[in-house]
Amino acid sequence: MAGVGLSWPSKLIHRPNFTTSSPSRSSSGCSSRCAVKMTVTVDEKKAIFTLKKSEEAFNAAKELMPGGVNSPVRAFKSVGGQPILIDSVKGSHMWDIDGNEYIDYVGSWGPAIIGHADDEVLAALAETMKKGTSFGAPCLLENVLAEMVISAVPSIEMVRFVNSGTEACMGVLRLARAFTGREKIIKFEGCYHGHADPFLVKAGSGVATLGLPDSPGVPKAATAPTLSSPYNDIADVELLFETNKGEIAAVILEPVVGNSGFITPKPDFLNALRRITKENGALLIFDEVMTGFRLSYGGAQEYFGITPDLTTLGKIIGGGLPVGAYGGRREIMEMVAPAGPMYQAGTLSGNPLAMTAGIHTLKRLKEPGQYDYLDKITSELVQGILNAGKKAGHAVCGGYVSGMFGFFFTEGPVFNFEDAKKSDTAKFARFFRGMLEEGVYFAPSQFEAGFTSLAHTSEDIQRTIAAAEKVFKQI
Repeated sequence: MAGVGLSWPSKLIHRPNFTTSSPSRSSSGCSSRCAVKMTVTVDEKKAIFTLKKSEEAFNAAKELMPGGVNSPVRAFKSVGGQPILIDSVKGSHMWDIDGNEYIDYVGSWGPAIIGHADDEVLAALAETMKKGTSFGAPCLLENVLAEMVISAVPSIEMVRFVNSGTEACMGVLRLARAFTGREKIIKFEGCYHGHADPFLVKAGSGVATLGLPDSPGVPKAATAPTLSSPYNDIADVELLFETNKGEIAAVILEPVVGNSGFITPKPDFLNALRRITKENGALLIFDEVMTGFRLSYGGAQEYFGITPDLTTLGKIIGGGLPVGAYGGRREIMEMVAPAGPMYQAGTLSGNPLAMTAGIHTLKRLKEPGQYDYLDKITSELVQGILNAGKKAGHAVCGGYVSGMFGFFFTEGPVFNFEDAKKSDTAKFARFFRGMLEEGVYFAPSQFEAGFTSLAHTSEDIQRTIAAAEKVFKQI
């Protein structure tokens, strides 16, 4: 198992230095991934930082699309400053239309775990495209990826592919209600399960980033069966079951929260949820759209040793193309049409391009040593940033699990969304903008997790830490 970095400073685990380097990959943009720490100064940057072209393009975009974007957090509302428009990506780096280069810790919000624009994935996609981009009919590639997912994820005996994480969560909620014959669900404050009506209750991600109330346009009837609880609070969950006896269909959660910042479960939290749901005839659903194939090859459920009844997936299983999936025990999944009466469908579901990218991404992740490498570089990154922040006199805490991490501008500990909201978001905004000018791209929100990839090198990590040391002194 890779190490867990906890979300408070006193218990962030120090990881040992590794002396071997992970195999080189062309997607990284360099010949090898050196495991030796390098002395790096941020003053090596030669180009003058400007966002003139991004500003012009974004101003035009605001006349064409709401807020100038197609997903709210991209607009930089919570951090201020000029949003950047990306021109290209490769390995662990990306370039905006002004020519600025960045070390990227967003990774397209998680999918780019083997690096952006991986040569092997691109070659496979090129071959698949010769046959067509969408069939609207079954293809063999669906079987291949389904077998890989089922063999990897402990809870999944059958799987249904869809086109996004939101769609996967919509489908799994309907399925849980159909299987149990109950309507109520429990979700956790700050956990984000897509923008479907029943989930927009104390949600995370862009809702938390923008400080929005529960969204207008959502009927009260749609959210009435949704019960919310603080993350990591078992006593509150038990009380909800007691006061809604025999009415709760499922408990759904991010096993490691990534949509209100990075928050890990307390030691017995997931075990207790598994016990309580079984005792009450409810289903346990892990939303692993973010954690699936990232914390380990079998996701958070393999990492923590807790098997839910149903699981949602996305991001990594599409290798950077639009995809989602939900799966679980065979007896539950056989309720899904056309095998059973619960209807769900999708025009582009299982399309050959997404299946191809997913297959080749998972093949790479299955190679020996990949998660050890993610653990190593993420540990170095998080420890380096926290040390730099504390040395400069800032209240900061954070942690990581494998290739997923986060930090808060507060002393901590951070156990739930209420704790996360104690962060100094204005200071985070200054930190974000400072790092951007130094060529480092973090998520433009205090309430989003970060991601490393197999393409990140030790030089990337040391450059990032050096930039953080400089910026922490300035803010």
